[in-house]
Amino acid sequence: MKLTFLGTGTSVGVPTIGCNCRVCTSTDRHDKRLRASALVEDGDTRVLIDCGPDFRQQMLGREFKKIDAVLLTHVHYDHVGGIDDLRPFCVFGEVKIYSDMITADRLKRSISYCFGEHKYPGVPQISLSVVKPHERFNVGGIEIVAVQVMHDKLPILGYRIGDLLYITDMKTIGEEEMRYVEGVKVLVVNALRFSPEHHSHLTVGEALSFLRKVGASRTFFTHMGHGIGLHQEVDGKLPDGVNLAYDGQVIEF
Repeated sequence: MKLTFLGTGTSVGVPTIGCNCRVCTSTDRHDKRLRASALVEDGDTRVLIDCGPDFRQQMLGREFKKIDAVLLTHVHYDHVGGIDDLRPFCVFGEVKIYSDMITADRLKRSISYCFGEHKYPGVPQISLSVVKPHERFNVGGIEIVAVQVMHDKLPILGYRIGDLLYITDMKTIGEEEMRYVEGVKVLVVNALRFSPEHHSHLTVGEALSFLRKVGASRTFFTHMGHGIGLHQEVDGKLPDGVNLAYDGQVIEF
C-alpha cells in the first residue's frame, strides 16, 4: 500500500498570504504546504482522502487514472472545495464519495447542481454515500473503518485503512474510539503548531500524547500552519518514528 501526501497545510496553506515570517518566505520546498489531502493506492485501487480547493493543482502532472473513492473527513471548505474538479475523472465512471451525514447534507445544499434531478451537461458525475462511525466498508478490496473524532464541537471522521490511520482537524477523541485504532502501524494526524493551544486543532504536544496512546511505529504530522516552524529545523528534533509530512511525500507500508 502506498500513501502520497498531496497537501500537508492548514486551511490557509503555507505560505500564508501577506505573511513575511521565516517559514512563509522559505525557499525550501518542504515548507510549501497546500491544503491537507492524501492519496492511498493499493494495486489498481486509488482512494482520495479529502478534496480541497488545491485538488486541481495537486493532481496536475500525476498519472491520470481512475479514483475509486473519495473519503471526506468533514465539510469545511479546505477539505471539500475541490469536489467540482473531480469532473475530469468521471471519464472513468461515476466517482463515489463517502462522508458523514452532516457533510452530505451540507454538500447537497452548497453544490446542489451536482445532486439535482436534472443535471446540466458537464457537472461531475458523483454519488454520495453516508458513513456512520465504526462502519466498515470496502473499496476495491481495501477495508476501511470510519472513526469519529471531535473538531472542537463538530464531530468529524478519521479513517482506518488497513494498517494506516488518517486523522485530520482533531482536537479530542473519545475513549470509546480507541478500540478502533488499536494495532495501526502508520498514523497520520494533525499538528497545527507548537503553541499557543488552539480551540479545534491539536498542537504538536497534544499530537505526541495521542500517538503514544495509539502506539503506531511511524507517525506523520499533517495539517500544519506556518507556526510549526521550518521543516529542516523541526523534523530532526521530533522523537524517533515521528516526522513532519511534506507535500509530495510518498511512503509505502
